Amino acid sequence: MPKPFEDFAMRRAALALLLATVLAPATAPAQTAPATAASQSPFTYEKLMVPMRDGARLETVILRPRDAKGPLPILFQRTPYGVPQAAPPAVPASFAALVKDGYIFVFQSMRGRFGSDGKFTLSTAVTPKGPDEATDAYDAIDWLVKNLPGNNGRVGMWGISYPGFAAAIPLARPHPALKATSPQAAWIDYWQNDDLHRWGALRLSYMADWVYSLQADKGDAGEFTYDSVDTYDFFLRAGSVEALEKRYVQGKSAMITALIEHPNHDEFYTSQRWADALGKTTVPTLNVAGYWDQEDPWGSWQIFRKQRQNDPNNLSQMVAGPWAHGTWSRPGEHKLGSIDYKVDSSTRFVEEIQAPFFRHWLHGKGAPPQGLVNSFQSGSWTWRRYDRWPLAEATATTLWLRADGSISWQAPAPGEGCRSYVSDPANPVPFRERPISPTYPRPEWRWWEAADQRFVDHRPDVLSYVSAPLDADVTVTGEILAQLQAATSGTDSDFVVKLIDVFPDDYEKLDNAAPLGAYPRQLNGYQLPVAMEVRRGRFLKSDVTPQPLVPGQVTAWDVPLREHDHVFKKGHRIMVQVQSSWFPVIDRNPQKFVPNIAKAAPEDFVRAEQQVCPGSKIVLPVVR
Repeated sequence: MPKPFEDFAMRRAALALLLATVLAPATAPAQTAPATAASQSPFTYEKLMVPMRDGARLETVILRPRDAKGPLPILFQRTPYGVPQAAPPAVPASFAALVKDGYIFVFQSMRGRFGSDGKFTLSTAVTPKGPDEATDAYDAIDWLVKNLPGNNGRVGMWGISYPGFAAAIPLARPHPALKATSPQAAWIDYWQNDDLHRWGALRLSYMADWVYSLQADKGDAGEFTYDSVDTYDFFLRAGSVEALEKRYVQGKSAMITALIEHPNHDEFYTSQRWADALGKTTVPTLNVAGYWDQEDPWGSWQIFRKQRQNDPNNLSQMVAGPWAHGTWSRPGEHKLGSIDYKVDSSTRFVEEIQAPFFRHWLHGKGAPPQGLVNSFQSGSWTWRRYDRWPLAEATATTLWLRADGSISWQAPAPGEGCRSYVSDPANPVPFRERPISPTYPRPEWRWWEAADQRFVDHRPDVLSYVSAPLDADVTVTGEILAQLQAATSGTDSDFVVKLIDVFPDDYEKLDNAAPLGAYPRQLNGYQLPVAMEVRRGRFLKSDVTPQPLVPGQVTAWDVPLREHDHVFKKGHRIMVQVQSSWFPVIDRNPQKFVPNIAKAAPEDFVRAEQQVCPGSKIVLPVVR
């Protein structure tokens, strides 16, 4: 979850500037407000070791405002990415609203990372007695409130990605002093829809770049090295995941080994599903997610859902917007990839939602942000406040995929045929334009889920379905579901479904004097993916006991496309693309059923004819 910065050196430099929200991969150092004195930081700096219940000591940094008056609450972040090595020379812009209210900022390296004792496992389990990430948070909070001078006994936690998870798991056994938390791009289940899998399909390139970097070295020297300029070529040549591990990882990451040895949804994953331990919601929680988060789009929504099952005092809230991983914390953010929507959505979040949330619960001042769900709606580019979720006024509305390549609000007539294509594992569909750079340090990774999909819609192994231009806006708010009726000539298969907003050909006027390269970047005809997901055929009936598919048999494939809040504008068209590979962000399905895809032999990878048949549809929660 962010994970390494633009490169490891930049990560450490950014931490020195107090960019402890750990955005990844970052493209530039944090913007800062001027310091009051050129030679003096607005914070004092202290590094110490905080003891845990088992005797391990965790590296912890205290940043205290120099002009502090009276007791202050503690704002606490736990991270595997390293703590600041010095006080920042100025206040980072992303922290400015919080600094105005006054906090003692505390940053702690998680167990086994950087200067902390112990072993870093990436485990998300909540155990009866610990130690685990929940007990480490509890022990740290207990020590801080008892030993830090000048604190008022109230602690808040917050963070993005791994620090977001670290701010969420204390909810399983909260310390009495934990008065508020904001898990942002957090996660609850390694099997489902965030970092390591998408519905059981392994996130291949991300596993190599992120997991390896955290376990190959205790600090920041564990960068995965490629021997190709195009990671598409690299992973294709590497073969199976097991072959990749033997040649390049060589036992340096216990988690990668575990992913290979646990191909199904077994106890290795279910025992780490920490949110199962959540009971009554007692800690005010501000969950945050990006609709275009390329790493962790799902977990924060699921934490919110779980909390709402027993939340009599309405303490759990949700914030979401058209953001990539962590971009909501960057004041001035007004772009969805190449699309400039010209509204500073992130400044609104940090100043009018995040800051008041902590101000109310930790300082006892002002009102908390209002609304159950605050969503910056894409398409209309406006903030919406929803006091219930899902919306009562959202109507499940079906868009049918037709054999002629169209999309229609009307169901197909009897006798309509299937469309077909050949999926070849030796030539998988790339997930973004080639050459594909490593996840880190290059910046292309951040916005790949918003990238123009015209780079694949001409491929013979991608089916495109498109509607007529819309005669009115179509507002979609809530969970989107794709339901395919599909068949394969193989005994296993993947289907990837993309819901796309196609901009009009005359969306913008292109300046003929524009510089070289402007033409392919124009928004005329832009195919903006609104939702994309993969389902693996072997897991359709059971993800515990996978089963082969029957060749040629039309089967129902439900492909959940998560929560969204988007307006398809009048004059735009709705497109759906269907394909059977998404490489190398997702590992290749050999299309021949094998006990363990990670260990598939070269001869197991076979071509297959895929069919998408009548009855295939997208179900949209349409708000009239």
